[in-house]
Amino acid sequence: MPRQYAITAEAIAEERKRVDDDLSQVDVSHIIALDELKLRDVGPHDVHLKILAVSAEHNVDHAALADTVNITDMRGGKIYPGNSAVGEVIGVGSSVGRFEIGDVVVTHCNGEPDDYGYPLRIWAYDQPDSVGWYGEEAVVGDWQIVHAPLECGLNLWEIAALPLRAPTAYHLWRRAMGIYRLKVSREQKAVVNVMGFGGGVSELFLMLARSEGHNAFFCSGSPERRAALEKLGIEGIDQGAYNRFAGRDDVKGFLKEVKKRTGGQGMHIVCDMLRGPVFAAGLAAQARQGVNVSAGWQLDTQVKYNSAGCSTKQITLDHTHYETPAGVASATELYGAVFKPTIHKEVYAFEDLPRAMHEMNKNLMTGIPIIRVAQQMPESVASLAV
Repeated sequence: MPRQYAITAEAIAEERKRVDDDLSQVDVSHIIALDELKLRDVGPHDVHLKILAVSAEHNVDHAALADTVNITDMRGGKIYPGNSAVGEVIGVGSSVGRFEIGDVVVTHCNGEPDDYGYPLRIWAYDQPDSVGWYGEEAVVGDWQIVHAPLECGLNLWEIAALPLRAPTAYHLWRRAMGIYRLKVSREQKAVVNVMGFGGGVSELFLMLARSEGHNAFFCSGSPERRAALEKLGIEGIDQGAYNRFAGRDDVKGFLKEVKKRTGGQGMHIVCDMLRGPVFAAGLAAQARQGVNVSAGWQLDTQVKYNSAGCSTKQITLDHTHYETPAGVASATELYGAVFKPTIHKEVYAFEDLPRAMHEMNKNLMTGIPIIRVAQQMPESVASLAV
């Protein structure tokens, strides 16, 4: 049986007991552990994958912490996480027509869709009976994968950073700009100011904004990530200079800086988590008619804000979840041309995945963390695995 990482409710309980429920002291590497998994039989519409590389994802971090919800307990006490991967097709079902053995593909985490194609739940997280891709092999439905754009100019690790993040950023951007254009036409305001906070999704969101000619600002505490985006014409703002907005004076100082950089306008579109310490700063920085868009729920499931103030400024807050399969395919077309992710300096070995998750939880990353799963790469990607 192939090796596969798992999270158990028992491991979560033991670690939380060890730290007396102080989540800041939790070591995620004590919770996510190697296991073995018997894969389901390959059905007519299934594809059998050898997993080549994966990225560390924040929703796995949340599953291990059980901070917003104990999804592992809700799923029966054990989950096999991992929402995105690059894999090689090593077997196909009898009715599969779009893929053949030897193809290299990327996965996406779209679970059970609603009537419009948007997921009600997320694969390998809260979708019942789903199994993720932090393992050596996987069996997936053919609707869950897209051909990897191996000629896009990215290396394998950069490609592995994108299957979950790129569709999320793509969805956020098209909704944010669509909402803004309902309120302000292109003739009224052609170039807008766009700001994102922190991580990989925000980076890609800003790359989309910059590719369409807008002013883009990346507010991050990581000098390495700010420097990488500045090479793409995206201005960096040091989040650490404002104590991560711990107090009102910090937010006021940040707002003053935003006004200075935008000629007094503020930010027309902001991408954040709609909660946590950056939320107040993002709202304060918004221009009239602005849009605040988020796919995150890190730190909390609740949000509190001054509704009257938002109404006066005509601010729109939009909650998103994840893209449709068609949107995933469209986002994949932008690999390399628009999406050029920042990768953490270490590519982790498969056995070091728990350490990668722990270091991501402690904000020690200089970019998106990548885990190499396969030791032997197929010839088609060998030159990209550098």
